[in-house]
Parts: sequence; C-alpha cells; structure tokens
Amino acid sequence: MNPTLPAPSEILDLLPDAVCVVDAEGRLLFVSASFERILGYGRDDVLGRHVFDLVHPDDRAATRQQAEMVMGGTLQRHFRNRYIHKEGHSVDIQWSARWHAEHGVRIAVGREVTDLRRAERELEHLASHDPLTGLPNRHHLQRELQHALDNAARGDGSLALLYLDLDGFKAANDRGGHSAGDRVLREVADRLQQGIRHGDLIARIGGDEFVVLLSGCHDAAAARDIANMLRARLHSPHSLPDGPLQLDASIGVACFPADGNDLESLLAHADRAMYADKRLRATRAGLTPAGLPAGSTQHAP
Repeated sequence: MNPTLPAPSEILDLLPDAVCVVDAEGRLLFVSASFERILGYGRDDVLGRHVFDLVHPDDRAATRQQAEMVMGGTLQRHFRNRYIHKEGHSVDIQWSARWHAEHGVRIAVGREVTDLRRAERELEHLASHDPLTGLPNRHHLQRELQHALDNAARGDGSLALLYLDLDGFKAANDRGGHSAGDRVLREVADRLQQGIRHGDLIARIGGDEFVVLLSGCHDAAAARDIANMLRARLHSPHSLPDGPLQLDASIGVACFPADGNDLESLLAHADRAMYADKRLRATRAGLTPAGLPAGSTQHAP
C-alpha cells in the first residue's frame, strides 16, 4: 500500500499541541482539534471570539505585550501564560508564535504545561523554604529583603529586622534527641508565624536562628514591641517525653536606614544586636552566654 498524504487540516488535528490563527485584533480565525482537548472549547465556541477573553485575567497584560512583539516581527518561542478552561480552572500553556504579514495573522502553537509548571513550583518551593519548618529560608529572606529595601529606598515604605536566637534549645536535643529538637523547632516556627503581622515575613536561616522582616515598621521602639510579643509567645513550655521545656529568645533589632541601608549591613547589625541582647540577659542572670568569650559581643565563629 502506497502511503498518502493527509489533508493539512487533518494533520493539524492529529497534533497533540493546539494550533491557532488569530487576526491583528485578537479574534480567533482557526483552532485545531487539540484546542478543545486542552481548554474544553470546541471550534464553534471560540471562532470569532477575542483570544484575550480566554486568558487568565492576571496574564492578559503580558499576553497583549507579547502579541504586539510578535506582530512587530519577533519570533516567539517559549512564552507561557494561563488560560481559563471551559470548566473554570486555569491551564498553563507554552506558546511559540510568529506573524504572517502577508495575511495579517498570528500563527501560534500551544502546548499544555500544567503538570510541568506544578513540578517547577514544587521545586521553587523546596529551593526557597526550610524543609523542617516550612518557613522561608535564607535565600528567600535575602530576595524579599532586597525587594523591600529597593521599595524603601524609593520612598515607598520603611522596614525593620528582628534577628532571633533561641535560648535553651540545646536541652531539647540533649534530653530527647534530634527528633525532639525537630519537633520543638516546628512548634517554635508555628508560634512565631502566628505572631507576626500580615505582610511580614519570618525565615529560619539555620539551626535555632530566625529572622523577621517587618514591612512598614517605622522605628526601633515599634520593632521592639513586636520582638517582645514574639518572645512572650515562646515562654509557654514545650512538651518533651521527660517533662516540659522552657525556652526564651535573644532578639536583635535593625532599622532601615538608621542601622544600615543595604542587606548585608542590616543583617550584620541585627546579628550584633542579638548577641548584645543575649549577653545582657545572661549577665543579669549571672551566666555567660554559651559560645561567646567573656566580654565579647560578636557572633561566635
């Protein structure tokens, strides 16, 4: 049997990706069969409609911008946006497109990447969050702090940092092993998370150290009030197999721009202030802070 070439429209309908043709105003002139498989809309549902009406509202501006670039001659290969499925849920699609000037149409091929995007988001979350507590990690904190500093430098707000180090946490590992210590850290994270304001961010940056980014905090006094409130949340005993564990926290405060105008200087100031607080509170109790030589206020190596 000699092979025969299917009609072009049949070839397009056999493709797993959706093929679309759109005029300069954004009206759909053609969709292949996979458009319905991916988005639930048949040809009769969409031909003549503006394609932007099907795009997720949050992605419409970027999609219009990309369409303008394609009509200006840019070959688009990897643009992603979200469409609203006929049943109401969002679908992630990756497009390649180009402009056919002679006919005045955009020709695009769309591939559903919803599962891929979900996997990417999971990886992004793992890369930016502490696996034990679920809190943002140091990398996430640095990114958000830099963004907040950029806004504050433009006069769009103010901010403060709290650098928090647990006092007495070592006893959790000594008395109950690392599993008990992990359980206490998760409970501490939950208590701190519940104590911060909407729009603030708390990150675990290692061991028993946490940093809180206070957006819109105008002065050190307000930051200390929040620090005292968070410290009070930690005073309720934590349960260990051999009895209750009492924790406290040393907390340092740094405000922008009084204590630093960049990420490194603010974190360093808050860190030094935390160790000064630790020494002061230990001195009042007649103790020497673990890990610090007498007379030192610097971070232990």
